[in-house]
Amino acid sequence: MRPESPPDGLAPTDVLPSLPEPIPPSALGFDARAREVLLAAGNEIRECYRVLERGGLNVVGEVLREQGDFVELEHYPRDDVEDIGHYSQYYYHAHRGVGEAHGHFHTFIRTGLLASPPLPEATFQVSEPWPREQAAIAHLIAIAMDDWGYPIGLFTTNRWVTGETWYAAETVAGLLPGFVIDHANPSWPTNRWITAMLRLFHPQIEALLAHRDACIGLWQRALPECDVLEDRRLEVIGYLPISVEAWMAQLQGS
Repeated sequence: MRPESPPDGLAPTDVLPSLPEPIPPSALGFDARAREVLLAAGNEIRECYRVLERGGLNVVGEVLREQGDFVELEHYPRDDVEDIGHYSQYYYHAHRGVGEAHGHFHTFIRTGLLASPPLPEATFQVSEPWPREQAAIAHLIAIAMDDWGYPIGLFTTNRWVTGETWYAAETVAGLLPGFVIDHANPSWPTNRWITAMLRLFHPQIEALLAHRDACIGLWQRALPECDVLEDRRLEVIGYLPISVEAWMAQLQGS
């Protein structure tokens, strides 16, 4: 659960830096092989939609099924979804600060369990403990969903939002191909869908991660006495709207 009050030392009268908007990638720079890989992920997403829609279902409804009332900040399903063999994890929930989205998926890699764990960033002051050693975990990206259970955006968050271990954007981007949920709990099509989403939108996620680090740097330079990663005034860092069909059309040259 997210902390509800700022830690000591944050001055509400600080002049906050103006952050740039993230720039979406263009499909024009991809060669035929790269397009093929991304389009294969897009076709996997379409197949997940096909089987769900035939039963009047959607990916969000699958993780909310039999979970009771949908309560802000709660994780759905309650114990998260993990694939231990691939060190991957996700959950769905909702909190303020993400526009008109119904809710969003948070995706992670359990870095502390990897054979060669990456090194966390060591350049920030740390006023709150990060998960370390075997508990270390990297937040990859969040996927905003509409009221009908379809993705509408990708976004990055500050460290305090997810309680993650903080890694450089390049390190997190390198973890993206390892995200796999390869089982049927709570839903095989939802697990296949979220795995494919991180493949199809890999370029957008890389762009958002680089933007995240640039914004954190701006914030840190403007407020050098602040633990920027714990500053509750900085929550959602960058957001890109997405459309599976529009991106696939770009990749196909339409």
